[in-house]
Amino acid sequence: MKFSEEQVKDIVALRESLIEQIDRHQESMEMLEKNVIVLDSFLKDSSFTKASQLGTKIVEKQKNSEIVNKSEESSIPIKRGNDGKIIANAYITPEQVSIVLDNEIEISVDTPPFKSFFIDRIIGEMKKKDIAAVENGKIQKESVIDCIINKNGSDIREIIIKNYRQKERVNELISTAGWSLTRMLENINK
Repeated sequence: MKFSEEQVKDIVALRESLIEQIDRHQESMEMLEKNVIVLDSFLKDSSFTKASQLGTKIVEKQKNSEIVNKSEESSIPIKRGNDGKIIANAYITPEQVSIVLDNEIEISVDTPPFKSFFIDRIIGEMKKKDIAAVENGKIQKESVIDCIINKNGSDIREIIIKNYRQKERVNELISTAGWSLTRMLENINK
């Protein structure tokens, strides 16, 4: 059976589309696997507390510590996926998640996949949902998630995510930040 030139072009385009989808899904699978590793190490360090209870406990602990001592903060270590070395700490309050990189870690804001994955895909998708909620009158415009990057030169020192609003987002933000930072360090060392 002979195909026309147009059919061959369509078949080639379909093939390229399938290859792109496979690549995207492989990246997603790698990210999910790394998230599981990060969450496993987090759970191990938390004496096997159920993941569904973590966000509540962190916020409750933070509220209690604010009552006792305003300067006391709870933190969650963010570990590199391959060796478990602490690369950052996440500090959670009801208003924001602040991810402070370890002083020894030097990663430029331009190192992939920070912008393409963490900022555009993770924060960007949350922001899209929030903007839709604003348009539907469910939340105020001031409640839309926002991300601020504090840098020293071009190196990231702190990532502040304001208005996360949902405790489910905390776990996603911390695990995807850990995955992104691990990948960024791998990309620097290539």
